[in-house]
Amino acid sequence: MALMAAFNDNFRRVFWLALIPGLLSVLVLAIGVREPPHEAAAPQAPVRLDECRSLGQAYWAVVAVGAVLTLARFSEAFLILRAQSSGLPLALAPLVLVVMNVVFAACAYPLGALSDRANRRRLLALGFATLIAADLILAWAPNLWIVMAGVAVWGLHLGMTQGLLAALVADACPVNLRASAFGVFNFASGVALLIASVLAGFLWARIGPSATFIAGAAFTVLGLSLLVPMRSR
Repeated sequence: MALMAAFNDNFRRVFWLALIPGLLSVLVLAIGVREPPHEAAAPQAPVRLDECRSLGQAYWAVVAVGAVLTLARFSEAFLILRAQSSGLPLALAPLVLVVMNVVFAACAYPLGALSDRANRRRLLALGFATLIAADLILAWAPNLWIVMAGVAVWGLHLGMTQGLLAALVADACPVNLRASAFGVFNFASGVALLIASVLAGFLWARIGPSATFIAGAAFTVLGLSLLVPMRSR
């Protein structure tokens, strides 16, 4: 009982500490972010069908690639489960997300700056290849240290693809339709994430962790096959 009480106390401290960056984020938005001046537009539905039809093939190709990539990139909860299956204590489970997000944050800006000067399609293909590597490491990792290395590679692929996909959406649609374009893109990605997590859970329960990550690698290969015929920016 004493051990459980100590664990609960530490758990509450973690959430109180997590409140600090949240409050700082709200403070930055309130003080440092200003909406640029623009002409007021007439009220309209957030997403209209006639707008969706006029978005063009290049945009829908990006949506398809992003949805397939999301099928390969299921919930990060499975990273925690994979680490626990390799011996990570429950109390240290947040360490998985710390490693992933530290790598993600460290590489997001330099890779984003690189995408402004380089071929974005090739960079996205490299991000897909990085996700395949992460999946294969996590599928066959023999111990916890290798699992954490796979988690770090997973964070690297996030830094290579998250901002890049958003940039590709912006590139592929007219300026006046960007709000609708991002809404449809995020809706498709959300549905794909739900499907991916259900499928990942099914494979995990029926076959095992390795099958889950191998399936993720297979979906990534499918995403690469969709990316190849896309034209460069």
